[in-house]
Amino acid sequence: MVPRRVSIFGATGSIGQNTLDLIRRDREAFRVVALSGGQNIAQLAADAHEFGAEVAVTADPARLDDLRAALTGSSTEAAAGAEALAEAASRPADWIMSAIVGIAGLVPGLAALAHGSTLALANKESLVAAGPLLMETAQRHGARILPVDSEHSAVFQALQGEDIGTVERVVITASGGAFRDWPLAALARATPEQAATHPNWNMGQRITIDSASMFNKALEIIETHEFFALAPDRIEVLVHPQSLVHALVGFRDGAMMAHMGAPDMRHAIGYALYWPERRMLPVARLDLAAVGTLEFSTPDPERYPALGLAREAMRLGGLAGAVLNGAKEHALTAFIEGRIGFTDMAGIVAEVLEAFGRTPGHINAAMTLDNITTIDRMARDAAERLIAGAGVGRQGAGRQG
Repeated sequence: MVPRRVSIFGATGSIGQNTLDLIRRDREAFRVVALSGGQNIAQLAADAHEFGAEVAVTADPARLDDLRAALTGSSTEAAAGAEALAEAASRPADWIMSAIVGIAGLVPGLAALAHGSTLALANKESLVAAGPLLMETAQRHGARILPVDSEHSAVFQALQGEDIGTVERVVITASGGAFRDWPLAALARATPEQAATHPNWNMGQRITIDSASMFNKALEIIETHEFFALAPDRIEVLVHPQSLVHALVGFRDGAMMAHMGAPDMRHAIGYALYWPERRMLPVARLDLAAVGTLEFSTPDPERYPALGLAREAMRLGGLAGAVLNGAKEHALTAFIEGRIGFTDMAGIVAEVLEAFGRTPGHINAAMTLDNITTIDRMARDAAERLIAGAGVGRQGAGRQG
């Protein structure tokens, strides 16, 4: 059997590490071409050594010498920066994991699709900011995109053998995050450390905070719309504290299919890695008798205003998703840095989205990589002006999402 050539972008994060865990268990089936990471040079180099990667790329050019030193004695090439990421994604590979967090994952993803590779997509921001561009690029080059977010993998699996035209609705679930049971009045005082503790999943800092604010679910609503070409009014969200039902698909005959599994990202990663086969995976098996009860509730719009912002972005259309994502990423960074409060994030994103909606020239521009990059930068600049001008602080003074 000829090994499949695979590359993993975002290899040092939770998705990347779980992907490598599965490859490690089936070593003869895969050959690693490229690995990328950010600041965790030691992990990146260790993985490159272990899997014999052709190239290891750090996103930070200032860490290139550190990476070279860590790779001493290996045959792995060291590289750094955005251009190096795009070049690595252009190297021939059968399957590429896109797990870079943020808009930075878009260019490597497009580069992989342009070479006809199968793209396992865990990078939410690519579909949110550039869904039509990503899907058109895949179609033009005969490439395939497989969803890796647990919710979208669940929908994808439930639709196998089904006609998308028979789907009435799709329900994606959310744990509710760290602050699901907090009093609303206390949210403004929440710290980044508190927000970065997830009740069910083991994820990175930024996505865990996005779970607490439910901005991750806001992005996933847009992802569902873009990936499955579903009308926004057919996409619903339910709070499901157990995180065992990942999504449900409702059909026109009244039937619903639910995808269930333990909260372990190796479910979705493994499905994409071996698709169209199902292989044995090292994940827990559910004991429904032990679980006993599954809870569902409608998300409170006052607690989770991000969900409404996703629907507003879809209503505006065009490049509004890129505006929402750019403003969200900047506001999240400001919260982590202690410059704004937890509830300020949604307020800032709402103001930026409203401002671009009032002057739609930019969001109505053609969906090209240059225009997406430009509007992303403009949205971040607009968010920064709000943060600096209002002088909002950690106690949430100034705005309530």
